Order: sequence, then C-alpha cells, then structure tokens
Amino acid sequence: MANILCAGIAVLDEVFRIHAFPMPDTKVGASELITIVGGCAANAAVAIARLGGKAYFAAPLGGPAGSDAIGDRLVEGLQREGVECVGCVRVPGARTPVSAIFVDACGDRTVATYLDHRLDEARVDNADGLVTTVDAVLVDNRFPDFVVPICRAAVARRIPVIIDADGPADDRQPLFNAATHVIFSAECLRDTARTRDLAAGLAHMRKLTGAFLAVTNGAHPVLWYDRGCATIREMPVFATRTVDTLGAGDVFHGAFVLALVEGRGVEDALRFAAAAAGLKCSRFGGSSVTPQRTEVDALLAQS
Repeated sequence: MANILCAGIAVLDEVFRIHAFPMPDTKVGASELITIVGGCAANAAVAIARLGGKAYFAAPLGGPAGSDAIGDRLVEGLQREGVECVGCVRVPGARTPVSAIFVDACGDRTVATYLDHRLDEARVDNADGLVTTVDAVLVDNRFPDFVVPICRAAVARRIPVIIDADGPADDRQPLFNAATHVIFSAECLRDTARTRDLAAGLAHMRKLTGAFLAVTNGAHPVLWYDRGCATIREMPVFATRTVDTLGAGDVFHGAFVLALVEGRGVEDALRFAAAAAGLKCSRFGGSSVTPQRTEVDALLAQS
C-alpha cells in the first residue's frame, strides 16, 4: 500500500445546493445542505484513502483539542475515512477554518472562507519524523511556513514532493523549490505568473523551478510541461455531466500522487487523476462523494 502524507489546510465545509446564485440583497432557498471535511490537503487525503492508499495528515487547527469543536469534528471526520492525523498542530485560542459554499444547478461554486490568521504561526515539531515512513508528500500552499519544513525533510529522503498550488503566491516562493512536482489551478497560475495565458505561465515557472509543472483548468485539458521535448503538452479530461466541482482539484492531486507512488509515469498519472476528478464532478457532495478505486478503474477501462 502506498503511504502518503498530506499537509496544509483543513476546513469544515457547509455546502448549500441552490438553483442559481442570488443577486445582492436577496434571499435564496437551498434544496440540500451538507457539512463535510474540506480544504485542499484534507480532501486529497480522503481521495487517497478511497482510492486504495494509506493517507496521513498534518495541518494547523484551532485548539487545544476539546476546546475547538470544529477542529475536533474535522479530525474525527478524517479518521472515519481511514486518514491518520499524525501532525495536526492545535493552536491555543485559534479557530479552525470554516467555509460557506454555494453550488448552483450548473455545478459551479461560490466559496466564502473564514481563516483565523493565528494559524499562520503554527509549526510542526518534527518534520523529519513525519516523513520517515511515507512514500511521498503532498502539500497545498495555504500555510507555506507550516509545510516547507515538511517538504525539505521529504527532499532529504529523496521521495516525491507534490505541491497543490491552489492559492495565489509569489513566483519565487521557497515552496516551489522544495518540490519535485507542482500542479497549479488555473486561477493560481495566472495570479502567480501574472499572465492570463496558461502555457505562458508554465513557461515562466519552468525558469524558476526544476519541478514537473502542470495546470488544471476545469473542463479544459490539463496542460503540462514536458522537459524531455521542451514543449507544453495537453491531457484531455473526461467528459462527465457536471453536478458539483467542489473538491475536484483536490481529488485530482490526491489521485496523481497515488498513481506516481504506484509506479505510473506522469502522463498515466495525469490520466488517472483526470478520471477521478471527472467522477467527482458528476455527483453532489464535495469530499463525501469522492470516488472509489473500482469506479476510476472502470472509467479508465471504458475509455
């Protein structure tokens, strides 16, 4: 079994299903409401567990344990999914992040997140210990000072370090040089490279890091930089009926890391990840409807 450490942000997601996004100063009714584990790294950990890997999780959370109910609830939710919370730092007096998420009839989402910036001060006590028994590390860039020591410890062990670049960042952020693979969201790459052209954004970032580079862009093909051919290549995504895009990028990252650890090349790993993310988009419920391995394998076989 592949052992993968995911580190970064965990959020309690309150997800409302609505027909259409409301206009300012109006009210709208929701047809469904669910409360689930959310956040880039946390969602990726759930995906890894459901796809057949062993996931471990590290994150700053409100604390201490027993005094921050949201943090306690997230830890319990992850444990129910088979994820081991081995590096969750409970920050006294801080509050665990919460998001209100609205998903419309087209599957698009609008997100409002409360983030207590006292969590920015959290640090892991023993980064080397966290990576001792894992085969790869996946981090998001929401708490860079928290995850960089973990990435550097993993680099020292010569295991893959994958960055889920989801939030805007400085293009020279140390995190990018502490990675073997960086996969951007389209929004993050545009903001980080300061260009609307995603191919140009990848070309810009390849001058700043030796990591493998790719970018996801919703229903559009995944773009990735092939250093062997020194060119930008495309990976088509799977055509599914979009019901809910929430967490799809996180599922993509978790599936990609798992596929790498299992020995797939980057192109096959991207395809596996695209299949998992496509299935996630076809159903409502964020991380709670992350697909199982048998479903992904079946979709790949059909294609």
